[in-house]
Amino acid sequence: MLPNRFPDQAIEPEFNSVDASLWYVIAVHDYLSAAAGKPELADEVISRKLGDAVETIITGCSQGTRFRIKADADGLLSAGESGLQLTWMDAKVDGHVVTPRIGKPVEVQALWINALRIGQSFSSDWQPLFERASEAFASRYWNDARGQLYDVIDVDHQPGTTDPSVRPNQIFAVGGLPLILLPMERARQVVEAVETALYTPIGLRSLAPGEPGYAPRYEGDVRHRDTAYHQGTVWPWLIGPFIEAWVRVRGGTPETKSAARQQFLEPLRNHLKEAGLGHVSEIADAEPPHRPRGCPFQAWSLGELLRVERIVLA
Repeated sequence: MLPNRFPDQAIEPEFNSVDASLWYVIAVHDYLSAAAGKPELADEVISRKLGDAVETIITGCSQGTRFRIKADADGLLSAGESGLQLTWMDAKVDGHVVTPRIGKPVEVQALWINALRIGQSFSSDWQPLFERASEAFASRYWNDARGQLYDVIDVDHQPGTTDPSVRPNQIFAVGGLPLILLPMERARQVVEAVETALYTPIGLRSLAPGEPGYAPRYEGDVRHRDTAYHQGTVWPWLIGPFIEAWVRVRGGTPETKSAARQQFLEPLRNHLKEAGLGHVSEIADAEPPHRPRGCPFQAWSLGELLRVERIVLA
């Protein structure tokens, strides 16, 4: 596992993150892809070291590590314990985890299956687990009643239970990662559902209006702000995977990319003048006028704008 926080006072780093090490695997894939044919960036020694790191991460997750993180019989990655917040939705108020998401969160599976596919480039041993997890994902996450994906399945490690909350995490099954994990028709439905319920000109809401606990504004004291943090509050960094998914389900043509640039990218670029000059904010209110909140200079928000502009829509 990779630490997700180094406390100012405590000696030991914190490891309560199921996705950090999986994102590292994605970063290895992206780096080696960019370094292909450029020995000054990645020679055999570097490639082998990165491959060993990927192998260690996948093995650890597969066999089991802290916080009940372990590949289940269906190949999917289960995680979580009471009182802990392991996903990026990690707000905790007075000891209460606002969005615990214990079980099998949807974006964690997207990361896990992509990591298994990347792992195959270093070892074919991961192919059976990749195939099993992919099949389970396609069959178990589809919420036919809503035409989208469940946010969590096997909630609290109870087999067969589901959380149908309309959240943006499902977009990673279609965009933001190397693989699309759904048949194209269902992928299109996911993108349409996210666009309808969660899209704003500055990013995606973390919870759809009308869902239990929805918070229209990020305001008040620390307790109220933290409670609203992932309960509707808009996150600009999610615009990256959304735009990539939107383009993918429309064939990725030059015309589609041009439409996405005008429809989604330009409104976000207008935000560069609203808070931190030339930067993208951490978060914003869920309801218009979507007032910028939190940190006005947020690296992952600006990073996704740059990725979309220079790679996805290039």
